[in-house]
Amino acid sequence: MRTGSPKECRVSDVTNGVTDVTEPARAHGRRVYLDKQSPTAYQALVRAADAVRATAAEAGLDRVLVELVNLRVSQINGCAYCLDVHTKAALRAGETTRRLGVLPAWRETELFTPRERAALALAEATTHPEDGLAQDRAYDTARTVLTDDEISAVIWVAITINSFNRVSILSRHPVRRAAPPAGHAGPAPAPAPEPVAAGPKA
Repeated sequence: MRTGSPKECRVSDVTNGVTDVTEPARAHGRRVYLDKQSPTAYQALVRAADAVRATAAEAGLDRVLVELVNLRVSQINGCAYCLDVHTKAALRAGETTRRLGVLPAWRETELFTPRERAALALAEATTHPEDGLAQDRAYDTARTVLTDDEISAVIWVAITINSFNRVSILSRHPVRRAAPPAGHAGPAPAPAPEPVAAGPKA
């Protein structure tokens, strides 16, 4: 199996660390890194993500909105690796820590625009396809503020990040503790295997 450094989650435009893999997680044994074990299938997913990134740009979706979708879906799925990557990507795009901090409760705030709220509702409905009523409500809201091209692009962004979430979660791609600054005495991060990626570059 090939080795290499982790790349950015490949779902930023329709696209490492803080903590290391926990001892209980290691106790369950080594996971197969799906991106490395089946590179042809993974690269097909990457190419699909690149096409979705282009679709989102052509539809006029701005980078911050796309990253909000990536983050909300990753929050719902509990994908630490993608959350780490896309939090950084959102901040680089100009997102604020205040809005990121309340994103799980976006409906209860006045911090998000009508377009962003519509996109977040569509993203949640895409991540929970079994909830038909939520889909209907999300579509009804989106129709008032988004074009058909934008609705389609948002849903494709959500579909793609959902896919990469599952690659990272099932592979257990690690999010590592940042190395201490030079001269700082502290425990070294525990070693962990390197993923190839978790999804389009930020």
